Amino acid sequence: MMVKMSAIAKADRKAFLGMAEQHFRGLNPLFVPQADWKKGYFEKIQANPCMFARWIIADSERAGFILYGLEEHRFLPRLTGMIYELFVLPPFRRRGVARSAAILAIEELQAHAPSKIQLEVMEGNERAFALWQSLGFEKVSERLVMKRTES
Repeated sequence: MMVKMSAIAKADRKAFLGMAEQHFRGLNPLFVPQADWKKGYFEKIQANPCMFARWIIADSERAGFILYGLEEHRFLPRLTGMIYELFVLPPFRRRGVARSAAILAIEELQAHAPSKIQLEVMEGNERAFALWQSLGFEKVSERLVMKRTES
């Protein structure tokens, strides 16, 4: 299967947000887009010149999306490559599409010479974990999150 990527344009807002909502609902069935997400998620991605939002195109069909970019290290004069999201529509899964898109994104990030490339995998997403491990990523930490409590 031939996989390539193309930039997600401002005119693609509605299509992107629909697919992103599907992605986040797949990670968490209780996901409900809040007003700030609806208003700002796409705009914030589009406004950042160090963020790359790409459609994944498999055999001339839109098969998903990938978000990746570059961040300045918090304390050192270095760049870190970041892979934020990778989503492949169900009909295209288990056909090498995610792997091909990941490789293309990694190659583009490496062209900017980051000190490392990192990403997060949701707890329990064994397929994603196996994919990233097979591409050379290693588990180096666990992230703990304290959720906001309503009072």
